[in-house]
Amino acid sequence: MAYEVTATRKRPQDFDALIGQEFVVSTLENAIKENRIAHAYLFSGPRGVGKTSSARLLAKSLNCQEGLSAHPCGKCSSCLEIAKGSSVDVIEIDGASNNGVDAVRAIREEVTFPPQSSRYKIYIIDEVHMLSINAFNALLKTIEEPPEYVIFIFATTELQKVPQTIRSRCQQFHFQLISQENIVKCLKSAAADLNIKADDDALYWMAREGAGSMRDSYTLFDQVAAFSNDHITLEKIREKLGVASADQISGILSFCLAGDASGAINELERMFSSGTGETQLVKDFTSYIRSLLFYKQGIRRAEVLSYAKQDMPDALIEGFTKDQLETMMKAFLDLYRDMRFSLNPKFEIELLISRLCSIRYLSTPISIVEKLEEIRNKIKEGGLEIKTQKAGFAPTSIQSDREIKKNIPIIENREEKKEMESPSFSSALREPKIDDTTFYKLANRLRDKGLPFEARLIASSIKSYVFSNPKLELVIESQRAYDAINMKKRDIEDALEEIAGAKIFLSTTLFVKEAVKHSKEIELILKTFKNAEVGELKQEVVNHEHKPVRTDETAGLNRESYENDEGGLGETD
Repeated sequence: MAYEVTATRKRPQDFDALIGQEFVVSTLENAIKENRIAHAYLFSGPRGVGKTSSARLLAKSLNCQEGLSAHPCGKCSSCLEIAKGSSVDVIEIDGASNNGVDAVRAIREEVTFPPQSSRYKIYIIDEVHMLSINAFNALLKTIEEPPEYVIFIFATTELQKVPQTIRSRCQQFHFQLISQENIVKCLKSAAADLNIKADDDALYWMAREGAGSMRDSYTLFDQVAAFSNDHITLEKIREKLGVASADQISGILSFCLAGDASGAINELERMFSSGTGETQLVKDFTSYIRSLLFYKQGIRRAEVLSYAKQDMPDALIEGFTKDQLETMMKAFLDLYRDMRFSLNPKFEIELLISRLCSIRYLSTPISIVEKLEEIRNKIKEGGLEIKTQKAGFAPTSIQSDREIKKNIPIIENREEKKEMESPSFSSALREPKIDDTTFYKLANRLRDKGLPFEARLIASSIKSYVFSNPKLELVIESQRAYDAINMKKRDIEDALEEIAGAKIFLSTTLFVKEAVKHSKEIELILKTFKNAEVGELKQEVVNHEHKPVRTDETAGLNRESYENDEGGLGETD
């Protein structure tokens, strides 16, 4: 007897043998029992899940010589001819090779003739989505109002390519992928029929590789059985088909977790040297990381996990976070899609493994938000103490930077902060009063007015100030802050008036340390200031064509001398 492949040998010959399609089976059986037979059916779903087999079973049920039955006898001439594909009244057409209008015209001519020896003339068109648009249009009228003895059964793996005009004229049945558990049961039965011993882990591997397709799993089973010598093991499969072992994958991921790029690349090269192909390696890594991710999320079902618990070290499960595992899995999926356009797929894999050695530093937006929420909860519970620093401003007397920092007030009481920011606090001022808290409130008021940049400058760039009602003079540390504050001087004056309760005119002076960067002539002035007594200027500076720049050392000079000094350098009204 000629050899018959397992997919053909194990093809269902009864609805009871159709695995994984309970909804389709129950619906068709009830329709046959109640004699509610439609004139057109459309079977859609993935490859190898039983669409064509169901079409043949339906044809046998309708044309069985024992009578219309959901369980045909399988022994009469009609059932045997349909099973062999030789029945003259059950015509199977390949839509991929008969996709033109002429093929449809031939069908339209044939339907006018009644069946020769059967109850119905049944047309089974496989891969119907391959028909051309003109062929579909030519078929519309025929499938909408066929003769009472004609039934159309369409099968397709790509339902979206079938025109809506065709779908609306058919009863539609969607076939599901078959579960791994059911595929393993069928593979065990096939192995028993051939007197082949098969390990469970090997059968689960074949079921996973079949990806829910019974035909693909049977095909892989035949290939593995050919080199397994009556005993199918996972070790033989890995050796002959170049499948990466769990130990190899976990070893590389352990190097990635430790940040050891050299060790990971060396182990990867050993895998390539053992004959593992690039595509198979990417698939194995993806499946392994998927198992790690699912196990970390509490999934323990063997039919869902691609690897057993003993193949996944605790160090990897605990070492990688959920976000890291998801990122790694997404990277391998993207790599699988991009490999066909790659200059060298091996280089792509090596690059990805090298990058994964830095995966421990990954921070996703979700993890950052979670960390901030954790800090926020600790603050609420009193686990963390936060001290907020107010804007500090030096007094008018000469002070060092260290002394200025000592005078910066610290707000540790949130109620005090709220009180200073409240409108009632500002409106209670009867006369203009400027102190360090005034600038703190000024910065908050500027933020409320939509000037956050100027608010930061007010809080950080003022070296010192002098207030003489109604004029406030500011000494500013940087050229950038000096220019920005002058551009918004009117807005700042308005904010000051709201806080102080009276009109205050703002004047700004650039601190000499900033000015020295821009003019060699100012260096001469600084040198002169260094050698001069406070309140005195050497004649060489007075005769200089530029006016002196005010500093903290000149802040104690007679104000009238500066007010009478027209156009003093760096001073702006």
